[in-house]
Amino acid sequence: MSLPKLSRRSRILLIIAAVIVLALLLGARLLDTYVDWLWFGEVGARSVFTTQVVTRVILFFAVGLLVGGALAVSLMIAYRTRPVFVPISGADDPLARYRSAIVARIRLFGIGIPVLTGFIAGLSAQGDWQVVQLFLNGTTFGQTDPEFGNDVGFYAFDLPFFNWLLGWLFITVVISFFGALIAHYVFGGIRLAGKGGQLAGPTRAQLAITVGLFVLLKAAEYFFDRYNLLLSDRGMPLFVGATYTDLNAVLPAKLILLCISVICAVAFFAGAFLRNLQLPAIALVLLILSSILVGVAWPAILDQFSVKPNANEKEATSIQRNMDATRKAFGLTDVTYQPYTGKAEATPDQLKAETGTMSNIRLLDPNVLSDTFTQRVGRENFYGFPAKLDIDRYTVGGVTQDYIVAAKEIKTEGLTGNQTSWINKHLVYTHGNGFVAAPANTIDRAVKDATSDGGYPIATTSDTQNPAGAGSPGPNQPGIEVKEPRIYYGELSAADSDYAIVGGTSGNAPGEYDTATDHGYTYKGSGGVSVDNWFNRLAFAAEYGERNILFSDAIGDNSKIMYNRDPRDRVSKVAPWLTLDGDPYPAVVDGKIQWIIDGYTTINNFPYSQQTQLGAATNDSLNGVARQANSSINYIRNSVKATVDAFNGTVTLYSIDDKEPVLNAWEKVFPGLVKPSSEISPDLRSHFRYPEDLFKIQRELLSRYHVSNPQEFYSQQAFWSVPQDPTAEGGSNPAAAGAANQPGYYVLADAPGQNQPTFQLTSSLTGLQRQYLASWMSVSSDPVDYGKIRVLQLPSAATGATQVEGPVQVQNRFQSDVRVAQDRTLFNNPQVIPIYGNLITLPVADGFLYVEPVYIRQRNQNSYPQLARVLVSYGTKVGYGATLQEALDQIFGPGTGEATTTPPQAGQPTTTPPASSTNPTTTPPPNNSGGNAALDKAVQDIQSAIAKLKAAQQSGNFTDQGNALAALDAAAKAYEAAKTAAPGTSTPPPSSQPGG
Repeated sequence: MSLPKLSRRSRILLIIAAVIVLALLLGARLLDTYVDWLWFGEVGARSVFTTQVVTRVILFFAVGLLVGGALAVSLMIAYRTRPVFVPISGADDPLARYRSAIVARIRLFGIGIPVLTGFIAGLSAQGDWQVVQLFLNGTTFGQTDPEFGNDVGFYAFDLPFFNWLLGWLFITVVISFFGALIAHYVFGGIRLAGKGGQLAGPTRAQLAITVGLFVLLKAAEYFFDRYNLLLSDRGMPLFVGATYTDLNAVLPAKLILLCISVICAVAFFAGAFLRNLQLPAIALVLLILSSILVGVAWPAILDQFSVKPNANEKEATSIQRNMDATRKAFGLTDVTYQPYTGKAEATPDQLKAETGTMSNIRLLDPNVLSDTFTQRVGRENFYGFPAKLDIDRYTVGGVTQDYIVAAKEIKTEGLTGNQTSWINKHLVYTHGNGFVAAPANTIDRAVKDATSDGGYPIATTSDTQNPAGAGSPGPNQPGIEVKEPRIYYGELSAADSDYAIVGGTSGNAPGEYDTATDHGYTYKGSGGVSVDNWFNRLAFAAEYGERNILFSDAIGDNSKIMYNRDPRDRVSKVAPWLTLDGDPYPAVVDGKIQWIIDGYTTINNFPYSQQTQLGAATNDSLNGVARQANSSINYIRNSVKATVDAFNGTVTLYSIDDKEPVLNAWEKVFPGLVKPSSEISPDLRSHFRYPEDLFKIQRELLSRYHVSNPQEFYSQQAFWSVPQDPTAEGGSNPAAAGAANQPGYYVLADAPGQNQPTFQLTSSLTGLQRQYLASWMSVSSDPVDYGKIRVLQLPSAATGATQVEGPVQVQNRFQSDVRVAQDRTLFNNPQVIPIYGNLITLPVADGFLYVEPVYIRQRNQNSYPQLARVLVSYGTKVGYGATLQEALDQIFGPGTGEATTTPPQAGQPTTTPPASSTNPTTTPPPNNSGGNAALDKAVQDIQSAIAKLKAAQQSGNFTDQGNALAALDAAAKAYEAAKTAAPGTSTPPPSSQPGG
């Protein structure tokens, strides 16, 4: 039975319908491709676009021809060798109808099916263009694996390609086999009638040869599997790499199975020509039995009865290899470990000597203050800031310190009323305006109660009206000079539809909003794609589904459209082979606002290196950062620093390590795309930060790979843990499941062994699944020793040393402190929401100082956080005050806190101890009471009352607590009276609350 014939009209209608469907499917893709082509031209990276497209097209056709062509050949052979006479089993033979239909349209089936199969295969393969390009352009690492002696480049660039190629060859052979099997069955080469069925001679030969090719490919797979063993996960979760069982059982088994596979393949080829399947069948049974006995059973027996009972000794070599490889692959070979006592007591003089750290203690939390910046310096409703602000360091007025920084961007979500019209949204409100910076170590003034107007950053805005930041809210602080403060490219421009059309002809264009006093600004930069011709206008009108682009008179000569404006997206498109850090940050470089984005080169096949889940390792409590995909890597380098000009959108890639092998391979793929490190300007380099995501990965691994002995590594007794963030929801509960990790914190401080403050990224590490502090880790961001990792290692509990409290324990001590519990103004006020800021750990005076800002926010929609209190802890003592100075004085005694930066008094500028910038090791002179006996006695009475109150709290005696509080209140009043009588004294009052 044949298929019905189609009329000429029906064929024409089918062709038209097919063309329409194809146009709908491909039209949008072609439009996107053209828009991308224009964008790559704008950023000067069209070679990246063409290289990708050409490689994808070649792979599409190569794999499509391989799979589809092999299927076509297999079907053709099956058709041409079909039996001339096919017995029909009964009058209603179901195959007869299919056979007739296929023969009537043999070209449709013989060509159409292979073409469709090849098309699907080509689409699947073209996405692996990076694997092919790395194989073609791979370099050497200069390091060899410990088992075979191959350069690591073989595993990084060659082995993935061989595995990929073998995979497609297997698919090709399998599809060809089943194609031949079905074709021979339809055309009678395979008959199921009779005992055991029958195979025609040509059928037997074709299928035997195809199976022989499959087995031969299996032999090749066994060959490469030997190298894949160096990435074995048999030892997981403890370590990755070839285990004792892999080296002594699986590896020999692979060689045995390789030889048997070759013999089996020869047997199938021989059986095809001898027309005897007994020999191939025997060989196939031998291969299957060998795979079970040699490849599965023997390794399992060895592992169960020899290795596991003695794993600490048997796996020692493999663990040592894993430790060495992991440290190399993740940049942990040059870590400086320093013993640290972590003592619980310190004198005021010792703290005053730590001027480099004390004067720069950071109080502002960039994860809390976005709304504060928006309300206080954002001005117009269409300006905004990212959910997380950033930290950087600047030298202003001769003083280097860290600042909370942010770019004041256009925020189209904030537009309202007629501001949301198409013209206003895309042609008027096109850009942000200003760079905002606030010293991270102080506020405008201390908050006395919940209604106080204070506790805010001293922010200066450098914009078109005030390029140097003058005239900003707060005291007249010097700002950071910006020559071009307009921001057309930023983090708030991530939406696909958030495009801007700029430039144009004066008189027709509405003019872009710049300030409330001007008449509109016309963009003169190099950013954007030209839309001054009708073809491009039509393309973008179709791309965004917006007819106004086509018909608006405001778009004319010199008009440009800006899209893909998010800095991270721009770098991702220019360098798709990079893994980007989740937190870009703005910096003023040579007077221009530049977004800086860290780029990582990664692979997942460094032999013996530990596999790490990128998303899990970098996930923490921070908001407003891009989350990494949970892909598996076992090698990473921060090889590229990318910048995006906030005004022009120019993307520039700089090499950090010119000899990094993976980067060198990509530089061969895209020559000239990455500039060498020698072209990095000193001003730009001074704003490089050690990237957060890399730090988190290294921190996670360092918690285990600081161990040097394989036996100790196996027992895990010396492992550390990344602490959970005690300030996040549920984070102060040690037993909380799924609590987010504490992020790393940027600080400007001088760690032990340093003689001046450095900008560094720091983190605490606790005992394994315990809350006590085990070590403190920091990485320098200063150009002199950028990337230098230092670890302060506390004595282990096994030595009998006193344990130092970790972040969770300190937070619980904070929250249970009687002063915090009794502070109804902040914590028990129904109109106020308390917000715990970042809990920073600082090594000070051979111990650890914990500092945590406490913010309050009124319970109304227009409120924003203000810094109200500061909590500090050293040893077992807790300080709690409106300023850092007050809190420190409570712990260490009057005058200690004077080494810190204090808020200005009414109308006065911030006071920073000069030693922080001129001579960090100089101790400021202590203040005294000027010889006032009454004041001295009051201070002593207060300290005595605090000690009695602390003892009463520890004993639980409420009567003694009441007496101590009464004595404390009387002593505080006596102090105030004595201070009034002697106004010339400068001793700050001790706290009227206990210090522990």
